[in-house]
Amino acid sequence: MAVITTGAHPKALWPGVHAFFGRTYNKHPLVCTQLFGVKSSKKAYEEDVRVTGFGMAPVKSEGSSVSYQAESQADTTRYTHVTYASGYIVTEEEIDDSLYDVVSKRRSESLAFSMRTTKEVVAANVFNRAETAGFTGGDGQTLLSVSHPSTAGSQSNRLATAADFSEAALEDLLIQIKNAENYMGLPIAIRAEKLAVPPALEFEAHRVLNSTLRVDTANNDINAVKSMGMLPGGVICNPYFTDEDAWFLLTDVPAGLTCFMRKERRFEMDNDFDTSNAKAKASERYSFGWSDWLGCFGSMGA
Repeated sequence: MAVITTGAHPKALWPGVHAFFGRTYNKHPLVCTQLFGVKSSKKAYEEDVRVTGFGMAPVKSEGSSVSYQAESQADTTRYTHVTYASGYIVTEEEIDDSLYDVVSKRRSESLAFSMRTTKEVVAANVFNRAETAGFTGGDGQTLLSVSHPSTAGSQSNRLATAADFSEAALEDLLIQIKNAENYMGLPIAIRAEKLAVPPALEFEAHRVLNSTLRVDTANNDINAVKSMGMLPGGVICNPYFTDEDAWFLLTDVPAGLTCFMRKERRFEMDNDFDTSNAKAKASERYSFGWSDWLGCFGSMGA
């Protein structure tokens, strides 16, 4: 059996094997790696444990002992890796009729496209289900929620009143990010890095972020978002978002949105003895999720 990983191109393994790396239609640039931090894994699952940290330092009276604080476990997020696999067959008759090169090239291109698209959809579903009951993180809440638990009470990473994308709504969410607190209720300096939108909002997003002056107003005001250098990562258009009104701000929180790669995409080829058919398959194993909801703020639209 011949095996090919995404990092190898041994063309001599099987006639036409290079067709795996061809294409029929132009593909979208890989989006999921722009939205998720990618980590490797060698386990069946990974667990990220969040700890509480310390609260405010208490006053120490003269001659008294120091008060010691203890951190504790806040919540645990489990990433269970899933295998995605598919394949195709070139029949003995197609090989006999000298159709192998034609059909194998076409089917290998389709297989590669299928595997790539599957990964993008799985990743995008983290956002598509950001407020869908049942799809929760380690703290028991959906990705976007007004009820993320902390010692200081419920915290929110969505607008109090759901709003469609606009300059005003963007500024409100940026202010909310600047007012963010950690699990102990202490102010933290997290920063919005990127704006992720569906194709329906791409043009408006670029106007709001990149215009020199404010959008849709006769006032001669500067574009504060641009002038202040916010969102240095710019706009990411994700064609796999299913809600045309949804938009998200990704922050610089290191343990926010995460992808664990358990097994890189692998292509395997062999012949079936009983049928004399040529068979090819591809498989990949990974998981997508979030360990810290502070990595993403957003709105699913009004």
